Amino acid sequence: GFNEYGDINTVTVHIRRIREKIEADPSKPEYIKTVWGVGYKFDQKANESGD
Repeated sequence: GFNEYGDINTVTVHIRRIREKIEADPSKPEYIKTVWGVGYKFDQKANESGD
């Protein structure tokens, strides 16, 4: 059967692992933002150097 909690937890774990790899400080993410009630958003502006 469908286990909604397990599926949501799986996404959360994957996002956490990605943040650990790409963020300078995963507890204060700059690239992958959490949009409460919606999901996640990649902020490419954090990756721009300003040139």
